[in-house]
Amino acid sequence: MKTKDCSQYFEKIQHEIHINSAKLVELDQAFGDGDLGISMDQGFTAVNEFVKNCKEEDFGKFFMKISKVFNESAPSSLGTILSFGLMGMAKRLNGIENATLNDFQEAFIAGVDNIKEKTGAKLKDKTIIDSLEPAVSAFRRSDNLKEALHFASEAAKNGMEETTKLIAVHGRAAYHKEKTLGHIDGGAYVSYVIFKAIAND
Repeated sequence: MKTKDCSQYFEKIQHEIHINSAKLVELDQAFGDGDLGISMDQGFTAVNEFVKNCKEEDFGKFFMKISKVFNESAPSSLGTILSFGLMGMAKRLNGIENATLNDFQEAFIAGVDNIKEKTGAKLKDKTIIDSLEPAVSAFRRSDNLKEALHFASEAAKNGMEETTKLIAVHGRAAYHKEKTLGHIDGGAYVSYVIFKAIAND
């Protein structure tokens, strides 16, 4: 895969985030400031436009530039967190101009690891990690791209749904403790929407 081939995926993500922006606002209003849908929509819209016109062929530099665009366009804590993920991917893909499925499988792991390192979040903390980490793990279960993406999408959905059983320990939601039970974590929902989009599930 070349960097130019990524445009279709970012376009799909932007579309799904946009049509789910109201849902993200609703989820965020429960224990946050209610701007999650707006910031994610702004961030992925900016990235989609950037990617369409980007001529960079090195995947490392490509994702590092995307990380910067997203961080600047999605003014929220999750915007910063996803930027960490993109930075982690960029480091793993540095110097690669024709990426294989295995390259992306390893890059996704590097992205999740960077988020965990930078934020201190781990599984069962009721964050994006609860959807993202299972998805990235499932993405490694096949050497067929379409099948791997389907596995990742299913795992992301299951992980997102499992956050209803968890108590938040990070961010504003942590102040509400047990009240967060029964609620889907907004970040986990974003992860699910991303994988659903690129898998076309």
